[in-house]
Amino acid sequence: MTDVKARKTQLMSRLKELDSRLHLIEGQLDDPRPSDWEEAAGEREGDEVLESLGTQGEAEIRRISAALQRMRDGTYGACVTCGETISEERLNILPDTPFRKSCAKAH
Repeated sequence: MTDVKARKTQLMSRLKELDSRLHLIEGQLDDPRPSDWEEAAGEREGDEVLESLGTQGEAEIRRISAALQRMRDGTYGACVTCGETISEERLNILPDTPFRKSCAKAH
């Protein structure tokens, strides 16, 4: 049986970590650009990496928020596709997953 309180603590901790990381990324993206063309080109490549990390972080925040909502609804740990119980092993690895392994393959 899933310990929802422990999972909630884990997810809230991850949310806090992601929020801090996204604020750092935003700050780095807002830094002034160098006037040297080569340096600016290198900075732009770095910005693309930061933007990608930011996008991934935002997607993870959405998944965590959805998992927290399922906890509030009392449906956490049940697959949103088939309703069957998501295995503890899977929740240990992906605590924000809404799918059983077999249903995730279809998405």
